[in-house]
Amino acid sequence: MHDDQLEYVGFWPRFGAAIIDSLIILVITGPVLIAIYGWSYYTEPSTQLVAGPADFLISWVFPAIAVILFWLYKQATPGKMAVAARVVDERTGNPISVGQAIGRYLAYFVAVLPLFLGIIWVAFDPRKQGWHDKLAGTVVIRPQHRGPEPVRFER
Repeated sequence: MHDDQLEYVGFWPRFGAAIIDSLIILVITGPVLIAIYGWSYYTEPSTQLVAGPADFLISWVFPAIAVILFWLYKQATPGKMAVAARVVDERTGNPISVGQAIGRYLAYFVAVLPLFLGIIWVAFDPRKQGWHDKLAGTVVIRPQHRGPEPVRFER
C-alpha cells in the first residue's frame, strides 16, 4: 500500500481500540483472578498494588507479553485490528522491533502518569503520536479508505 493511501489514526479510534483490548484482557484474566483470590479481589478496597504473585503474573506480566507479541506478529492488538490500525516504525513504515515494542509498552506508563496527558496528546499531535509513540519511534496508521470501495456519485 502506498503512503498516500494511509492515514495516521487519531484519538477516538485508538480509544475505542483500547476499550476493546481492555475488555478482552478482563474477560481472560478476571475469571482466573476470581478463582484464585475470590470476588473480594474486585469488591474490597485494597492498599496494595499487587495482591500476590499470581496477581502480578496475571494482571501485569501476561498482558504485557500478549500486547508485545501482538505488536510484533500482527502489528496490532485485537482492538487496533478492529479499527484497521497497525503500529509501525515512524521512519520506515516497517514492523517495529522487539526493542521498540518493549519500549512502547513501558512508555505507556510515562504517558498515563500525568493525568493521561501523554495519551490525550494523540488528539493534538500532527502525526497522532502519543508520548509512548514518540519515545518508541512508532506511529499508528491505517488505510484511508477502509470500506469495500470508495463512495462515488454520478455528476
